[in-house]
Amino acid sequence: MRARTLILLLFAVVLAGGTAMLARAWLAAQRTQATAEAAPVALPAPVKSVLVAHHPIERGQILKAADFAWQPWPEGGVDKAYFVLGTRTPESFTGWVARYPISPGEPVTATKIVAPGSRGFLAAVLRPGMRAVSVSVNATTGISGFVFPGDQVDVVITYPVPNFSSATAAGAQLQHKASQTILHDIRIVGIDQRLETKAGEAVLAHTATLEVTAKQAEEIALAEDMGKLSLSLRALAKNDTGFQQASLTDGGDSHANDGPPSYTLDSEVSPLLPKPLTDNGNSNGGSVTILRGSGKGGDSSGAQAAPRGS
Repeated sequence: MRARTLILLLFAVVLAGGTAMLARAWLAAQRTQATAEAAPVALPAPVKSVLVAHHPIERGQILKAADFAWQPWPEGGVDKAYFVLGTRTPESFTGWVARYPISPGEPVTATKIVAPGSRGFLAAVLRPGMRAVSVSVNATTGISGFVFPGDQVDVVITYPVPNFSSATAAGAQLQHKASQTILHDIRIVGIDQRLETKAGEAVLAHTATLEVTAKQAEEIALAEDMGKLSLSLRALAKNDTGFQQASLTDGGDSHANDGPPSYTLDSEVSPLLPKPLTDNGNSNGGSVTILRGSGKGGDSSGAQAAPRGS
């Protein structure tokens, strides 16, 4: 009886184990079949970023890295002309010029910008109706090489001014010097033969190329023959009123940027130099003898000393 019970118990254990193995195999087969029959899940395509304008870019604008930004773009809308992230960097376009206006968020393409040294680069830099002229500069007149393409400057001329009202003891005419700002807010488009500069690099230039109107080009051509030209760097702030404030402080005439040019005479710099005859008739001193009739002295018909210009 005892042996029979052990045999039945052993048979039950073997039967239960076999049933469990069969059930496990059947479940695994069902799971494999369900996975095979399920539709494959489409993985999202990686989003590409393209180079776009960070803010409005005008035609002829000299570009900087801050003018660009990366923007995610749908895979199906990426044109082959777009610059995709990983192929170029915004810094690589520093010194390039916009051939056409570019709106904010608009993709940048090779047809909309032109590289330095390429054909038509200088013509693309110039705005409609403007001209390019070059002037000679040195370390002093060119602000020690710290004027770069894209900066705004004033053009100052220093030249001799003959004064026919002042004369030396020998009778020779005294020649004065004058400095005058002839052009305001002029854009630099090139230094020497380079229209771009590396970041942080100062170039001691020999020539500077300016963007001017046709009339201003004539004025510069004449001014270079009259005297020495210098460049005065303007602040980046658009409301630059320093020129007008300085004129008011110095007691000179106040001129707006588009008004009559201001000037400075050598006698204003050094009090040792005689002042030329001014418009109201005041001179640097001295007297004029006036003869009335044929007499001299203190009588009514004599000579009287009168200030010059009276």
